Order: sequence, then C-alpha cells, then structure tokens
Amino acid sequence: MNKNHYVAIMAGGIGSRFWPMSRTDFPKQFLDILNTGRTLIQATYDRFALFIPKENIYVVTSDQYKEIVADQLPELPADNILSEPSRKNTAPCIAYVSYKLRQLNPDANLICAPADHIILQPEAFKETCLNALDFTAHIRGLVTLGIKPTHPNTGYGYIQYEQQPVSDNVFKVKTFTEKPDKELARTFLLSGDFLWNAGIFVWQVKNIISAFEKFLPEMHDVFDTEKNYFNTEAETEAIERIYPQCVNISIDYGVMEKADNVYIIPSSFGWSDLGTWASAYENLDKDYFDNAVAGDNVIVIDATKNIVHADNSKLVLLQGLDDFIVVDTKDVLLICKKDKEQAIKEYVAEVKKLKGDKFL
Repeated sequence: MNKNHYVAIMAGGIGSRFWPMSRTDFPKQFLDILNTGRTLIQATYDRFALFIPKENIYVVTSDQYKEIVADQLPELPADNILSEPSRKNTAPCIAYVSYKLRQLNPDANLICAPADHIILQPEAFKETCLNALDFTAHIRGLVTLGIKPTHPNTGYGYIQYEQQPVSDNVFKVKTFTEKPDKELARTFLLSGDFLWNAGIFVWQVKNIISAFEKFLPEMHDVFDTEKNYFNTEAETEAIERIYPQCVNISIDYGVMEKADNVYIIPSSFGWSDLGTWASAYENLDKDYFDNAVAGDNVIVIDATKNIVHADNSKLVLLQGLDDFIVVDTKDVLLICKKDKEQAIKEYVAEVKKLKGDKFL
C-alpha cells in the first residue's frame, strides 16, 4: 500500500431523512440499515482498508459522536478520530483534515468520502479510487467520482463533463447542477454527458489547500493561522477557536463549482448514497410481492412494494398496505407513503415543534 494514500471518512451528519431509526444522538451512519451485520461506517471503513494503510484512515465527526466512532471502529487509532465542535458542512470538515495532514505529510494524497454510502462492488470501487489517486499524484487537479445515471433522479446533483478524456477515464468537468426538477433531470439523462455527483473527492492536500486559499480565503486564513497546533496537544483548543469563524458551506459550493482544475471519473461500482428510505428499499432484498423487510418477526399479508423496518424482538403484522414506509422503533412508529419520503424532514420539524426533542 502507498504510504502517501489517505482517506477521510466524513461522519458528522444527523441523517434526518432516515428518522425515526436515525436519531440526533445516534444517526444513520452508526446503524445497520440494510441488516448486513455491519453498520454503514463500519462497511465504509472495511472498503477503504482494502487499499489504504490503516494508520492513514481518518474519521471526521461531531464531538457528540466521537465515542460512538471509537466503539464501532476499535481498530482506528484515537488520534485518527477528528471531532468537530459544530456542524459547518463539508468545507470546514475537509479543511480540518487537509491542514492536519499537510503538517504530517506534505505529499498526502487524500480521498474524502461520506460514511453512509452503499458500495456493492468494492473491488471496482478500489480500482476507481486507485486510478483517481494515480491521476492526482501527477496532476494539479481536484477529482470527483461521478455515477452513471440510471434514471432521472431529482435528489442528486449532476455534473456535466467534456467527452474527450485527459487521462485514462478521467474527464474535465464543465458544469455542476444542484438537484434539478424531473424534466431537467430527464434532459440530463438523455444527453449522455451528465453524471450523478457522488460526493466522493480525491486530491493532494496541498492542491485542495491552494483552492481554499483562492476561493475561501477567510477559511484558509483561520486554519493557516493555527496550523502549528495541529498534531499537538493543543489541536482541540485550536479547532474550537477555528470553527466559530468558519462559514457553513459545502465543498461543492465553496470550491468545486468555482475551480478550473476539476476532473471527474465516470464510475460504476454499485453506488447508492442511501439518503432516503426509498434508496434503502432499492438495496434490500424483496419478497414475491416486492416488499423489502428488515426484521426477523415481520409478517406481511396482502401488501405490496412496502419497506418495513422493525426490531427483531417485536412482531409486526402488516396487511393491506401498498407502497408504504413502515418503521417501528421502541418509541416511534412511522407509517408514510413512499412517494412522500422527501417530506420526512418536514415531519421531523413538525414533531420538534409539537413534542420537543424527545422523539428526535
């Protein structure tokens, strides 16, 4: 394995669209949503451990989840769990690990990836990542992985790319489009030169830091001022000074959509961002009537195309429902039409307004 290869697993989100299984104090990246025997963050770690030195695997998470990460990934050195004092989206998260790694290894070549994605073909994923790492080792470029779209999904961002490769399966990016409506998504799909934005990035840390300096200069300045404290006992205090000064912004908006050295690798490795219950439905085994059931004691009668998630200790009998999400936890029962799943965040807000934080 290459000692200059690193990965940062981003694991600070609260996963509100997977409520009521995903809770503020124990969000979806720490759950075994698909009943595989491994939580999402554990599966992500396993994937990267195939080709990244274990000592070079980092997790960036909220202060609130640091102990959960340590518990679920006991093989991870304690110093490799980076905790954020507040949620400020992906740009500060990526800045933190990048400035830290620059102090450790100026030649660090970094993959940044969410903790909660599904990858069904880990070997194909490995080959794609190694191709990207090889490219960024020799080119001053920022690489993102793009997924070949299979349908006009309106929940993903889209990336348009030039048709002539600049290297082996690496293409220059032309445009970014955030979550289009159905008609525009169909147009993108038919054009053949758009990919889904997987939110997985590859670059040398010195090049992403240069991009921060150019496009997010205020953020660059606060990290750069504190750089000598990274990898020392004073790092935590430095981060607590840095984060209140950082704007809440994604790396896509803050850097990728502005830079002129952005490249994309069209990829196919069985990817899903597992962002919604419908995506979980797509990735679970189905019965004869297309019901996806996670739970040892679920009985389904005269019902079709449902996703049912229940604790193994509880008997759940479902009759007569078609195309529903049914999630039963110890204190919340959710029954919701699948085509209303994008509104679950709104329902969570309504629960907060009426019942406070007790059920969140």
